[in-house]
Amino acid sequence: MGSCQQLSFSHKRLEGKVAIITGGASGIGERAVRLFWSHGAKVIIADIQDALGQAICDQLKDPQHVAYVHCDVSEEEDVRKAVDLAVEKFGRLDIMYNNAGVIDLAGTTSILTLEKEVLERTLRVNLVGAFLGTKHAARVMVPLRIKGCILFTGSATASIACMTEHAYVASKRGILGLAQNVAAELGRYGIRVNCVSPYAVATNITKAAGVVTDDEAAELESFMSDAGNLKGAVLKPEDVARAALFLASDEAGYVSGLNLVVDGGFSISNPSVTMKLSQLDESTTLRH
Repeated sequence: MGSCQQLSFSHKRLEGKVAIITGGASGIGERAVRLFWSHGAKVIIADIQDALGQAICDQLKDPQHVAYVHCDVSEEEDVRKAVDLAVEKFGRLDIMYNNAGVIDLAGTTSILTLEKEVLERTLRVNLVGAFLGTKHAARVMVPLRIKGCILFTGSATASIACMTEHAYVASKRGILGLAQNVAAELGRYGIRVNCVSPYAVATNITKAAGVVTDDEAAELESFMSDAGNLKGAVLKPEDVARAALFLASDEAGYVSGLNLVVDGGFSISNPSVTMKLSQLDESTTLRH
């Protein structure tokens, strides 16, 4: 009788790996820092929110495995220093997670009134920052022959037009193009490049939307859940971090050039048709 060989992965899926997570002091980035660390990774938190970044280090109480560095991803020297710190402190770099990003929800969503400065700032942080992180990660991975992983936080808006802020959409679609092009180039070195593209995470946009109270945050989360396709579920930062963990781990060892959309089917659905069908169902029920 034949035997079936099963794949076996360590409970700690990133044991021995070194990661940099930009925007790691809050939101999706913070959850990714904690999750990657809990799975055995040594993590550099790269952010401009110094107090929050240092607070995570203090809470984890593991200076041998977690460090914070001030890093404005739109400044090449900051990104260079963050990557060099990872190599100096931990001897290598296996995972570069380009997560840092901004969205301007305080202003207009109309192309008629969108300010050039908003577009430039958004592209500078979201797209240029991702480019710089990728460039400097490859700079150390290729010579050290590290078959590493480069990740990006994209957005479901890269897959569907949904009347959101134009500068943000442009930056996220640019990230997807960058990720796929770099995947094609770096594959020869065994470096995998992938993107995680979430639906709106309410806790990530509360600050950008000017939300300040718990009631306002709950209202925004309820709105985003109702507007989504997958009813009865709320997208949390942990959900996005878990998707990034999979792509960073050896379980995704032959996955490259992928845009992993974590949106509950939002980008493949037609909300207008769904709403109309729902109204028809309600009308039929009432007649019966």
